[in-house]
Amino acid sequence: MLISLEKIKKLPDTPGVYFFLGPHKEILYIGKATSLRDRVRSYFSSDLLKTRSPLIHKMVGEASTIDFKTTDSVLEALLLEADLIKKFQPPFNTDEKDDKSSNCVVITNENFPRILIARKKDLYLNFDEKELKYVFGPYPHGLQLKEAIKIIRRIFPYRDSKCTPAEDQIRLGKTPKPCFNRQIGLCPGVCTGEVSKKEYAKTIQNLKFFFEGKKSALLKNLEKQMKEYAKLQEFEKAAGIRQKIYAVNHIQDVSLIRRDRNTARVGENVFRIEAYDIAHMAGKDTVGVMVVIEDGEPAKAEYRKFKIKENRGVNDIASLKEVLRRRLGHAEWLVPQLVVLDGSTAQLNAGKEILPDIALVAVVKNAAHKPERLIGDDEMAQKYEREILLANAEAHRFAIAYHKKSRRKSFL
Repeated sequence: MLISLEKIKKLPDTPGVYFFLGPHKEILYIGKATSLRDRVRSYFSSDLLKTRSPLIHKMVGEASTIDFKTTDSVLEALLLEADLIKKFQPPFNTDEKDDKSSNCVVITNENFPRILIARKKDLYLNFDEKELKYVFGPYPHGLQLKEAIKIIRRIFPYRDSKCTPAEDQIRLGKTPKPCFNRQIGLCPGVCTGEVSKKEYAKTIQNLKFFFEGKKSALLKNLEKQMKEYAKLQEFEKAAGIRQKIYAVNHIQDVSLIRRDRNTARVGENVFRIEAYDIAHMAGKDTVGVMVVIEDGEPAKAEYRKFKIKENRGVNDIASLKEVLRRRLGHAEWLVPQLVVLDGSTAQLNAGKEILPDIALVAVVKNAAHKPERLIGDDEMAQKYEREILLANAEAHRFAIAYHKKSRRKSFL
């Protein structure tokens, strides 16, 4: 072992980004961590080959030293990791997985730019290059990125695709109305004309610094804005900026910490498939289940049951949507790379509505309830056909067993 355990023990127990370096100080791999010490130590466990991919095992063998950069939060580590991977293109990051299905954060090139999440592979299909002001990422885990975006948006409210600028509404002869996010404080008022193009541009600049991992530049910019408002005696705006400075320095990212620790527990490179199924008897005692396949094997400790609460009666699509929404409420659960649904186009469309950033495959059955074909993400369907069919079969078995148990309880 080229890297001493004594050096690993001296790593800080704080969030940050770590670098595995080769013999010539070249960067082999970049990762993020809630605890730099714990995460790096996990690479030197006796079962590394079992818990990590062969590629990571090879990387550790080639590494000669470790470097790191601490951050004040897991959120900052997440954003910094993506920025550094994009900048340095370490071989064991870029070869480890195809990042075309990963997500990017897009800031559009408009008078009032929108902030959007887009798949890297679809980026230039959905946008002309001139329509893009900034692109950050890619970020490999869709749900983790969404959690981060929620935190950022609470600090810096912004416009998304559901918000129509007031000037555009007036041009169409309409009275400007607030979008939903304006009503809950996540839009600064682009839709109502409360914020000018110049003021909104300041928010975009702050978001740019945030996604680039430039915290010091962000804070310096905020301090400058606060002083400008104070000089103009716009004390309410100055106080608002002061609150943002406090929020940036005290980021609340508990959900990201939970997710990061769970990822460390099972290994960064486990391929996780989640499969869902709904079971009922003529609309009665309806239940849903989630089963998990990790690296081709059932992870039964990760299986979950859902008793349908909102959608009574025969409505498999509504029940499936309820289960997927409730699943999204568990930020502490690991993010799947693939979700498998039992059904056809209707189930697939329901999945896309709730999980737009995750690869989906639906298993279509024949009259004898046997798998007939796979629809959805063709690349995933071809590459993981065995695992998909296993996940679907496990979900069906688990759903039927849970439904029978629920039915017996109702009868008693």
